[in-house]
Amino acid sequence: MKLDYSSRLMSLSTSAAKISHAHEEDADPKYKWKVLIAVMFGIFMIILDSTVVNVAFQTLRNEFGRPLADTQWVLSIYVLALGITTPVTGYLGDRFGTKYIYLIGLAMFAFGSLLCGIAPTLPLLIAARALQGIGGGLAQPLSAAMLYRAFPMREIGKALGIFGIVLTVAPALGPILGGLLVDANLWRAIFFLNLPVGITGVFLGLRFLKNDKAAVKPAFDPLGLVLAVVGFGSVLYAASVAESSGWADPSTLSFFAVGVVSLIAFAIVELKVVKEPLLNLRLFGKRVFLNATLIGYVATVALFGAEFLMPVYLQALRGRTALEAGMTLLAVAAASAITTPLAGRLYDKIGPRPLVVVGFALLCVNTWQLAQLEALTPITTILGLLFIRGLAVGLTLQTTFTTALGAVPREQLARGSSLQNSTRFVVQALAVAALATVLTSSLSPAMREQQEKAREAAPMVKSTARFGICETPGVAAEDNVPESARAALAGVPEAQRAAALAKIRAGLQTICDENIQGFENTYRITFYASLVALLLGLFLPGWPAKWAGRSGQQGAPPAPSGGH
Repeated sequence: MKLDYSSRLMSLSTSAAKISHAHEEDADPKYKWKVLIAVMFGIFMIILDSTVVNVAFQTLRNEFGRPLADTQWVLSIYVLALGITTPVTGYLGDRFGTKYIYLIGLAMFAFGSLLCGIAPTLPLLIAARALQGIGGGLAQPLSAAMLYRAFPMREIGKALGIFGIVLTVAPALGPILGGLLVDANLWRAIFFLNLPVGITGVFLGLRFLKNDKAAVKPAFDPLGLVLAVVGFGSVLYAASVAESSGWADPSTLSFFAVGVVSLIAFAIVELKVVKEPLLNLRLFGKRVFLNATLIGYVATVALFGAEFLMPVYLQALRGRTALEAGMTLLAVAAASAITTPLAGRLYDKIGPRPLVVVGFALLCVNTWQLAQLEALTPITTILGLLFIRGLAVGLTLQTTFTTALGAVPREQLARGSSLQNSTRFVVQALAVAALATVLTSSLSPAMREQQEKAREAAPMVKSTARFGICETPGVAAEDNVPESARAALAGVPEAQRAAALAKIRAGLQTICDENIQGFENTYRITFYASLVALLLGLFLPGWPAKWAGRSGQQGAPPAPSGGH
């Protein structure tokens, strides 16, 4: 009689529990640090690229002379490729080995970066970005799985805490590097930055990493693969166009419908039909995994869903350059770089509950304060709020991911990481699209039309002067109108010119007020998301209850407290 999938997992989990203690005793004490260094190099490149390209978006429109709808695919195709590839990564890692799939992903990403940098046309740039997304989708989920396998149970928090520095610092450095290169008219160098980092990551991986494979070679799940690609791809595409096309647009609704139906069918197939599913949805049956994953989803709405707001506020409303906005946002990275490794060490000692509760309590207060932003809130005040937000990010982001993977059997780490990454990625895309809709819905129809026309015309206006709707640094409030408007009225008589500028300024003030209201509404929604995450965090394991680390979650004997 054939052994069903659940029985095979139980058998493998028992075997893993028996050998896990021996694994820690026999492991090379230096190997874990080699894995950490190799993985940090590779993932830094992928995470950095997710934000550095956004800064160059308007420059790309100028360079290729294409409309917004066409150029948007430079960003959208990357998201689609990343989201479609991620669910398959766990299976590929188990089938061919995590080392080789991870390195193939890094190499594809680096090669795609080279193609992006030399792309002569927009379609070729979009194709190269798709290659980047596929490479990132292969490499990113396996990084955490390799760290979990390399480090002993008692040091998992410390390992992922250090690794978490990359996840918080890299996105903050992206706008700064991108701003410097774009301002210097070197937009292609944005992609060439990845080459030395990627080559170094591949070299370190080849030298340091061991090729872990599943104890039992997994079977291929073609039906699950097709449904996952269609489901995840359709939902992500719908989310990417929902804000611009509208949630009620027939195209948006059609893709959402196809995606939802495909994902429901995918879940049925994975749970009821195939013996060895592409994504092990049964992991949601583990209480700790489910709770930590749900908190991760809500945290995504509270953290990432709101992070796109601040650059828009600083640049569009306050007249700061991309580089200045990036330097301001560095406060988040600086604070989280301090608390992320600290949270990792505390996780090993006291568990996730106190870290998540404190972090989200801090985030609740901070998000409520951000919901009170005004048109002229001092930048120093914003810096302080962002620093506090970074403290909360460091306590919560990596902690929830670590907790969820801690409930996954060792031989299922690649699948568990793929499940975490792919589903959280979809939640992030939907959250950003929904919050962007809330932001724009605060504008009256007339103001929305006026703002859209200005955005479409932006690439055709050859002006280096900065401009903010609410304020422009160094410009008096009564004189704060776009340079193009002044130029258009240059030959008009003084009295008519003054009246026209006053009318323009009044319209801009209305747009400013409505945008500020939109920011308040959007941050208020993320406040409620933070509150939900705080309540869910109370049900995680950890202090004041007894905490035995990953070994306690797995039911294995605790790891020894001494050396290796």
